[in-house]
Amino acid sequence: MFDSREKIALFIDGANLYAASKSLGFDVDYRKLLSAFQKRAYVLRAYYYTAIIEDLEFSSIRPLVDWLDYNGYTVITKTAKEFTDTLGRRKIKGNMDIELTIDALEQCRVADHLVIFSGDGDYTRLVEAVQRRGCKVSVVSTMATQPPMVADELRRQADHFIDIVTLRGEIDRRGDPSNATRCAGNAVEAQVD
Repeated sequence: MFDSREKIALFIDGANLYAASKSLGFDVDYRKLLSAFQKRAYVLRAYYYTAIIEDLEFSSIRPLVDWLDYNGYTVITKTAKEFTDTLGRRKIKGNMDIELTIDALEQCRVADHLVIFSGDGDYTRLVEAVQRRGCKVSVVSTMATQPPMVADELRRQADHFIDIVTLRGEIDRRGDPSNATRCAGNAVEAQVD
């Protein structure tokens, strides 16, 4: 699936990866994740996308964002917007699709292979566009949940689908009490639309 001579770029939809790993009962160790892909090919960039609620005194995602920023990831954030829906429920909106799409389109000029950590069907057109530009695309999500967390059209469009279950042994945080990602792994990723 990967050629060690390939230049790859990772695009991690933070909320989506968090939801997938939590539904499968494990925490992602981002140091291990980066290392796992560096063993497979030459990683040009590893992007991590998340929305942050700025008005909170302490954001539980902040330690993760700071750790990633100092440890090989390009972190892209934006302020989440809070609103109350018609039923009076507090909702948070912080979609990062456009940011990820722009970066992927730019990186496909220099990368051979893009790896998108998301099952969001909205990325299907992005996958088509970068494939037309000559890039291979792998999608990392899961089919092991009910319902599956990857949109069928995204999985079918990708050159390769990697079920995160198959990566668990390489990227699971358990059993590594000493590394700095402990505080990062404990951060709660905001579930945003």
